[in-house]
Amino acid sequence: MPNAALPESTLPESDLPTDPEVGFADLGLPKPLVSALARKGIDKPFAIQEACIPDALAGRDVLGRGQTGSGKTLAFGLPMMARVAGGPARPKKPRGLVIVPTRELAMQVRDALEPLGRGLSIRMKTVVGGTSMPKQIQALRRGVEVLVATPGRLLDLINRDACALDDVAVTIVDEADLMADMGFLPDLSKILDQIPAGQRMLFSATLDADVDQVVNAYLTDPVTHALAPASASVDTMEHHLLMVAPKDKLPVTAAIANRNGRTILFVRTKHAADRLTGQLNGVGVRAGALHGGKTQAMRTRTLAEFREGRISALVATDVAARGIHVDGVTLVLHVDPPIDHKDYLHRAGRTARAGETGTVCTLALPHQVRPTGRMAQRAGVHLNRVKVTADDADLARLTGAAEPSGVPVPPPGRERPSGGHRPHGAGKGGGRPGHRRGRPGPDARGPRQHRGRDTRPVRKQER
Repeated sequence: MPNAALPESTLPESDLPTDPEVGFADLGLPKPLVSALARKGIDKPFAIQEACIPDALAGRDVLGRGQTGSGKTLAFGLPMMARVAGGPARPKKPRGLVIVPTRELAMQVRDALEPLGRGLSIRMKTVVGGTSMPKQIQALRRGVEVLVATPGRLLDLINRDACALDDVAVTIVDEADLMADMGFLPDLSKILDQIPAGQRMLFSATLDADVDQVVNAYLTDPVTHALAPASASVDTMEHHLLMVAPKDKLPVTAAIANRNGRTILFVRTKHAADRLTGQLNGVGVRAGALHGGKTQAMRTRTLAEFREGRISALVATDVAARGIHVDGVTLVLHVDPPIDHKDYLHRAGRTARAGETGTVCTLALPHQVRPTGRMAQRAGVHLNRVKVTADDADLARLTGAAEPSGVPVPPPGRERPSGGHRPHGAGKGGGRPGHRRGRPGPDARGPRQHRGRDTRPVRKQER
C-alpha cells in the first residue's frame, strides 16, 4: 500500500506534548518504566512519543517521520521494552531488535533505554563493528531481551551462528533514510527476511523511494505519525553565509572554533577532518576529530571528551555525526559547504535542540557563494551574507569568535596524566619527552622513527 494512502497524524514541529496534561502513565506504560522516567526527571512525553506509544503498545506497525532529536528513541524504545518484558530471552535469541546505521547511534539508543529497562529485568546489548565480537557472543549466549545492532555486525553474528532472530517479536528500524544513504538496505532486507511476522516500527527523517520500498515490503498497515516537515529556518536558529578569501579560511575557522561554547565543524572527508583537527590543536584550540576511519574506542572517547567539555570543538564528517545528539551545541560551522540541502538540514540540526537557540554558519570561498545560496534555498533557509576576516568585528559579533592563543595543545587523549605520573616514554632522569635511557631520542633516524609524527602501525578496525 503506497505511503500516500496511509492514515497520518501530523504533529507539531515543536517537541512539546500536544496535551500538557498527559503523562507517561496515561499512555499505558507499565509502572516500572514510568517510575524510571520520573527518577530521571522525565514526566511529560514529547509529541511523537504521545502519538506513537499507545499504537505501539497495541501491537500496531508504526511509521514515524521526524528529525533526530524529536524524541523518537523513547517513542519506540518504551513500548518495545514493555512488550518484550515478562520472561528471560533464550540463549542467542533476542526478543526485541533495534537496527541503526551507525555505532554512535547504537550506543546512544542503549544509553537512553538500558537504565529505564532495568525495572523490567530487560537485558540489553549493542553489537557494532570496532568492538569485541567475543564479548558480544558471550552476552548473546547468556541471553539478551533487546539487541541494538548495526547491520554488518549483526549479519556477521548470524553467519557465525551466534545469533538467531526466530524469537524477535518487535523490530525497530531507526534512521532508515541514513541506512539508505549508506548503502545498508540490502543488508537490512537480509535481516528482516529472517524475522518471523511480528510488530515492526520504522523511523526516518524522510520517506524517499528506497525507504518507501522497505515500508511497503515489511510493514503491515502501519499507522503513520509525522512531525511537521523538517526545516532548519526555525525561530531559534540563525543562519549566516560567511564569505572568505582563501587565505582567510583557516584563520576564520580557528577563531570560530576558539569561541566559548560547544562547536561542531563539518568537513567532507576523513583526511580533511584529521588535517583541520591538527591545525586547530597547533594554534591552541582543543579539538577532536570524529569520522569512520577512527577505531570505535577513539570515536567513543572523542565524543565523551566533547560532551564533558575537555574539547570544545568537534570536527566531523557527515556520516559520523548523523544522528549524534550532544546537549549544548550552540554553533554549527560548515567548513566545507554541503552540496545537498538534506545534509545542510541534518548538520544544522545538531544545534538549537529542545527549544534552545543556536547559530549555523557556512564558510564560502568566492566560487562557492552562488551554489551554496542555491542549496540553502532548497533547504528553505535564508542566509545572512557577510564578508569576514579573522579579526573582523562582525565575525566576533555573529559567532563569538576569538583569536586562538597560538600555543599548541596536545591532541585529545594525550594530555599529561595527573598525579605526577610521567607520560609514557618519558625518561626516569626527567629529560625531554621521548628520551629513554639507552634508547635513541626523537631526532634519531631509524626505520620507524620520523621527525614530528607517530608512525606506529594502526590496528585495523573490525567491520
